[in-house]
Amino acid sequence: MATFLYRLGRLSFRRRRIVVMLWVAVLAAIGIGAMSAPGTSSGALSVPGTQSQRAIDLLQKEFPQASADGATARVVFEAPSGQRLTSAANKAEVESLVAKLEKSPQVSGVSDPFTSGLVSESGTIAYAQVSYKVAQADVSGAAHAVQTDVVQQGEKAGLKVSLGGNAVKDKAASKAAELIGVGVAAVVLVITFGSMIAAGLPLLTAILGVAAAVLSVMLATHFFDLASSATTLALMLGLAVAIDYALFIVSRYRNEIRDGHEPEEACGRALGTAGSAVVFAGLTVIVALSGLSVIGIGMLTSMGLASAFAVAVAVVIALTLLPAMLGFAGTRIMKDKLLTRRMKALERGEGESMGVRWARFVTRNPVKVLAVSVAGLALLAIPTMSLKMALNDDSGKPPGSTQRIAYDTLSKGFGPGFNGPLTVVVDARDSENPKAAAEDAYTMLGELDDVAAVRPPSFNEAGDVALIGAVPKSAATSEATKDLVGEIRGHGGALHQDTGADLMVTGLTAVNIDVSTKLSDALIPYLAIVVGLALVLLLLVFRSIVIPLKAALGFLLSVVSTLGVLVAVFQWGWLKDLFGVDQTGPIVSLLPILLIGVVFGLAMDYEVFLVSRMREEYVHGAEPTQAVVEGFRHSGRVVTAAAVIMVSVFSGFLLDDAALIKSIGLGLAAAVFLDAFVVRMTIVPAVMALLGHRSWTLPQWLDRILPNVDVEGEKLRHALEAEQEAEPTDPMPEPVLAGVAAGAYAGSDDHSATHVLTGVHASGVTDAPTPAPQAPAKTRGLSRLKQRLARGGDATVPADTTESKAPVRRKLLKNPRRRR
Repeated sequence: MATFLYRLGRLSFRRRRIVVMLWVAVLAAIGIGAMSAPGTSSGALSVPGTQSQRAIDLLQKEFPQASADGATARVVFEAPSGQRLTSAANKAEVESLVAKLEKSPQVSGVSDPFTSGLVSESGTIAYAQVSYKVAQADVSGAAHAVQTDVVQQGEKAGLKVSLGGNAVKDKAASKAAELIGVGVAAVVLVITFGSMIAAGLPLLTAILGVAAAVLSVMLATHFFDLASSATTLALMLGLAVAIDYALFIVSRYRNEIRDGHEPEEACGRALGTAGSAVVFAGLTVIVALSGLSVIGIGMLTSMGLASAFAVAVAVVIALTLLPAMLGFAGTRIMKDKLLTRRMKALERGEGESMGVRWARFVTRNPVKVLAVSVAGLALLAIPTMSLKMALNDDSGKPPGSTQRIAYDTLSKGFGPGFNGPLTVVVDARDSENPKAAAEDAYTMLGELDDVAAVRPPSFNEAGDVALIGAVPKSAATSEATKDLVGEIRGHGGALHQDTGADLMVTGLTAVNIDVSTKLSDALIPYLAIVVGLALVLLLLVFRSIVIPLKAALGFLLSVVSTLGVLVAVFQWGWLKDLFGVDQTGPIVSLLPILLIGVVFGLAMDYEVFLVSRMREEYVHGAEPTQAVVEGFRHSGRVVTAAAVIMVSVFSGFLLDDAALIKSIGLGLAAAVFLDAFVVRMTIVPAVMALLGHRSWTLPQWLDRILPNVDVEGEKLRHALEAEQEAEPTDPMPEPVLAGVAAGAYAGSDDHSATHVLTGVHASGVTDAPTPAPQAPAKTRGLSRLKQRLARGGDATVPADTTESKAPVRRKLLKNPRRRR
């Protein structure tokens, strides 16, 4: 792996113009294809095999006019203060608005409030239920325009009109989070590198990579039905990991330049070492995200696969386009005029960075640090035991939005259950008396304690399938409503035994309950699959049993702690004012499983970046504790910068008004913070200091079976050293000062000796020229480059130096090395 990436890095560096032109051509082709793509779907949740989905399939067949899977909207009317909707003027206005809705494009039916009994007892609030022939994503702009016109017309007449349901278009999402994330990333990169060029390359390649990934996802809608949220997640994760990967490689490239290698060689070495870590870090993220497809929910599958593809693109960009861009930057990337004096001293190897001091502190006190860290995470995890999950509804919309106003108005007029009505389907096709079976179901529903209202059954044309509406007393996301659905389904067995008819519960509320149950049941199997596959990858990377197990256990600690933070804030209400949470409730069902997939991938990124450098130092002969410190010396700063960027990107979502987006932002930000700074940079070095050499042991039988992927570049290093030893020196003698011993030449690290074409002693005696040992021209040139960098000067080697003109031919790994 390292050898292949070394060659790829040098090739991309040398052929940088071709590589850039190829990427531009690929982006143009994808963009043209994406322009004609049909676009993403609504991503409506459906779980094949569940009772709610079977009922929907039956309704589509027996009640095609009902559009069981079509979008719905609730238009809520509230009379002016002191008036009633049943007054002649207000009633006429409401009926006029209902008639306008009936003529709206794509509408299959509208329920009149006055004839359907949808007016509150006080007569001040009423609502009309609007059903559409198409799914949520296919509701046209013309239909949305009619909704807006109805609101405006009603308000002109003095009524308060609000809209709810999934057919209502959400307010355009703010781009503040993405802009804040990119801005913070730019600042962190500038602080990290002290160079605008070094900071700009990760951002530039990340933006190009995200553009390629998102356009590819849009192009894929020609062939697959993808949820709209898939593009959002792909954008968020693609941007984050692309910056991380480029940051890691650029940092290693600068280190190689600083060690005296010329740019092309430095690029090859950077890809051969850091590039290997990027490949396996990317693979762990791809495994975690692709694992979402095993849950069996179409929306999650499309989200996971689209995001995994975005990560794959980020890896390919980092391995091809970034080396090409480094070729254009050359040694100018070393100009660090924006660094402070202390940072410049650290760049020269003077003093110790904060990361090194922290690593030394942890390795000196591993037991205390480990105990405090684990205890702190365990305390944060305590609220997780009270975790309750449900899918979000209009109650989670931002305060002041039309959906939230409609939800609150309906709850005030009819009770919270009217926001989540249940649809009960009686399948009496195998019953001898379908009408009697439907009446029995209707009677049973009316006798349940938590049912507020029941609508009489309506039959299909054949008269053997009935539809009954039931309104719970409790809110759609409450445990009481969930128990009610279970109770109704429990009575289905008795109904089938008595009448031969099957009873099923569906509707948006029932679908959400089934999806939440499915997600809860899939949580543990998904976690086992993802962690198991990732353990295999980490076993290959680090050739250790302890390292993968420690990585997985640390991840579990960070995830459970993060769930505890979410429960404390969004379910218990702790610090809710600080985060702008106006209403507490269950955690969104999708969040924990998404959190596991996303954060596991990112956590393994930090694990690979940090520990791979420790392994590299250990393989090269460092003692275990010293390897830990050296890993922090070289990678701690990069991992810290990457984590700060991630936390900033995700924290930007806390500025959104919607509770769902806030919870996603807080969950991801907290998870990255805890995993990066508490687990990876505290628990990991403490455990490795305690275990010592045992951290890197592998049973001999397993060592023989596992392929050596050489992520630390050990084979590459040996190949390079062997090539340097076999490299012939220039046989031509070089004139030196007469009388100066051959050993007076300082070698490849000192070019202060003056070379003159003379053989005269200081005494005036002339001797024959004495051949002096001469280092290869390239090595001397690299040493001068290293000296200039140490002095803080321009790293560019003058083109007219003797070293740069020396014709040196080398052959390495069967590839010609060309001088630049």
